[in-house]
This record gives sequence, structure tokens and C-alpha cells, in this order.
Amino acid sequence: MTAEPTAADPAKTSLWRDRNFTTFWAGQALGQFGAQLGQLAFPVLAVTLLHASEFEVGVLNAAGLAAFLAVGLPAGAWVDRWLKRRTMITADLLRMAAMAVVPLLWWSGSLEIWHLYAVAAIVGTATVFFDVAYQSYVPVLVPSPHVREANSKLEATAQIARIGGPAAGGGLLAVVSAPVLFVGEAAGYLLSAVFLARTRDWEVRVPAAARRPLPVEIGEGLSFVVRHPLISRIAACTGGMNFSGMLIYTLMPVLVLRNLGLGPQGMGLIMTVGAVGGLLGAVMAPRVAARIGEGTAIPVCAVVSSVFLLLIPLAGMVSKPAASLVLLLVSELGFGFSVLVYNVLQLTMRQRVCPPRLLGRMNASIRFAVWGVMPLAALASGYLGEQLGLVPTMMIGAAGSLLATAPVLFSPLRTMRTLPDEVLPDEVREDELLEDEAPEEGAAGGRG
Repeated sequence: MTAEPTAADPAKTSLWRDRNFTTFWAGQALGQFGAQLGQLAFPVLAVTLLHASEFEVGVLNAAGLAAFLAVGLPAGAWVDRWLKRRTMITADLLRMAAMAVVPLLWWSGSLEIWHLYAVAAIVGTATVFFDVAYQSYVPVLVPSPHVREANSKLEATAQIARIGGPAAGGGLLAVVSAPVLFVGEAAGYLLSAVFLARTRDWEVRVPAAARRPLPVEIGEGLSFVVRHPLISRIAACTGGMNFSGMLIYTLMPVLVLRNLGLGPQGMGLIMTVGAVGGLLGAVMAPRVAARIGEGTAIPVCAVVSSVFLLLIPLAGMVSKPAASLVLLLVSELGFGFSVLVYNVLQLTMRQRVCPPRLLGRMNASIRFAVWGVMPLAALASGYLGEQLGLVPTMMIGAAGSLLATAPVLFSPLRTMRTLPDEVLPDEVREDELLEDEAPEEGAAGGRG
């Protein structure tokens, strides 16, 4: 199930001339912009209007992420059986409907915190299916030589949306109430669905006769992730860093809005600067990879991002709000850049080395491992925030993130100039990958 060639040599056809990719790309850009309004609206509504406690903020974050733990694994097997574009359209429409409920409840005077929990859970469940299908769709939509370019363009556009979305949201909150921003997010999901409906691909549904029992198919995806000598290490690192980062980011709205008193505009500015860093990272990922090596960039960026996280608890220890804001802006800029370089490179490798029939299950297995820990971390963050305080909890998160880099820091990735671009045989071991590394020839464990 690959992209249908549209030219004599698809490897030389520019993605700018690929109508299906540009339609998909435009829809995701609009959808991402709308989604960013909601990313700001949720914490502002909970902290400033509903006066949520630290633990309630933790529960809210956990509700939005719980589906990755609850249905993450079967979602991959189901997505591999379904048509990915249709799955994404359905998920977008469900998210649109859920987000539209919030302003209706607010204007009727009946909105309570548990309503936000329910909406977050519904949106999170739909997002599980959307994300698994989305990450598995690029190799279906574009030829293999363009997968990294497509990922870089999609991530760059997503970061542009994350720049404009929070900035626009922060400005709007000066004249409208937070629930109005949920209308913008609902509109973003609707536009994403419309553009997806206009996208065309040549994916064929897996015949029912070719399917096996669901547990067997789930096991195939897990087995691929666990047995792959590089992906398994990336999953371990990312899972550890996500758990630690969630200890910090769950409490960040409380720190910014309540403790530092920077207001929704300050929160929007911080999110915007983080997105600027992410945009730079998405655009510069190929150059960083060419400069220091595709494999080497992964552990380097993991360590660098963890160092920038340390600035967030430090901002909570500074007495002057202006100085705290500067530390938070620097942290978000550096963190956004390094994380996006890390994500573009590791995602591209996963898509290239995984057999097409396993893409959904592989991505779901990864998401189960690296996002499934996040609702647990959100609950732990809310509890620790009330028991220990914001800054100590954030310091624990920063230290944990640095420790979580060990699986990729002490691995063959550290010296790889080029990441694999084809499925590795089962018998290939980490030491063989390291022995095969030949920087002077520009090849390491992969071909082409």
C-alpha cells in the first residue's frame, strides 16, 4: 500500500507539484491552527475561570491522554485494517463535535470541571486514532524518497500554526472569554476533515481473509518495536522523557497563570516562542543531520532538550516575573528546536524501516509506550504539586528527563552518520550496526 506514481520518476517529482500532498498539507495546517487555540483555551479555562487545583489540572491532562494507554495498542491493529484517510476524517468530525459542546455549556451557565474531563477524554480517544493513521499515512501518500521531506514540511507547518495559534488566542482572550476559543478549535477540525475528503490516495483496505486475530496482530507491532535495535532504544528514551516532561508541563499553566501572574497573554507568548523553536527545528532538521549525522543528532538533541527543561523550575525560583518570563522563553525556544529535530529524524527512520503492513501497529505500539506514560505522569504531577510544591516537582521532572536520554546516548546511534532506510534483518545486532558504521563512506547500518 504505497503512493501511486504520478510521474515517470516519482523520486524526482517535487512535492510542491503533488496535488494530493499539497491538499493534505493545507488541511493539516488549518487544522493545526485551530487546535492550538484549544491548547491555550483548556488551561486558561480550567485555572482562571473554573479555579482548578493542581490535582484537578493533573486529572484534566490525564483525561486527555488516557486513551493512548487504554486503546493505543488495538488502535494500531484497527488502523492497519481500515483506510487511513477515512479514519482521520471520522476522528476530526468527532473532535469537532466534542469541542463545540464546551462553549454551549459555558453560555448556558452549567459548565463544570468534570465536563472538561469528559471532552478531553473524547478528543483524546479520537486523537489516538487520528495520530496513528496520520503517522502511517505519509508513506502511503508520497513515494519513499520524499518521506523525510514530507515529514519536514508537515512539521514545519504545524510549528507555524503553533506560532500563530497561541499568539492569536492570547490576543483574543483580551476581548473574549476562553470558551470562545473552543469554537476556533472545532472549526479547525472541520477544515481538516474537508481537505482530507478532497485528498486522493490509492490505499486498498486489507482483505478480511488476510486478517488474523487482533491479539496476534497487536503482538506483531509490539514485537517489531521491541526487537528493532534502534527503535526500541528510541522508544525507551522518548517514553522516559515524556513521563518526566509531563511532570513539568502539567503544572506549567499553574506556574505561569497563578504563581507568576503572567496571564493568558504571557502563556500564549511562551507557547508561541516554543513553536518558533519547533519551526526552526523542523526546517533545520535535514541540515543538522547532514552536519553531525542523522544518528548522532538523536542523542544530542535528547540531551540538549533536557538541559533546556531545567530552566522552567529555575524560572519558578526567580523573584522577578520579567526574569522568569525570559527564562521560560529561552527554555521553550531551545526545547522546541531540539525536540523537533529529534522527532523528524526518528519518525522518518521508523517510517522507512517498517513494512507498510505494520505501519499502523508499529506507530500505535510506539505511541502506547511513549504517550501511555503521560496520563500517569499527569496524575503524579498533580499529586506531587500539592504535596511538594510546583518547583520541587518540576526539578524532579528535569532530572528524570536527563536520565532518560541514556538508552540513545549509550547506543550505536551516537556514531551513526546515516540511519537505516530499509528493514533490518532479525539477526542484525547492535554491535553489528556499530561495526558496519563507516563515516568516511557516508553509510551506517542502512543502504542509500
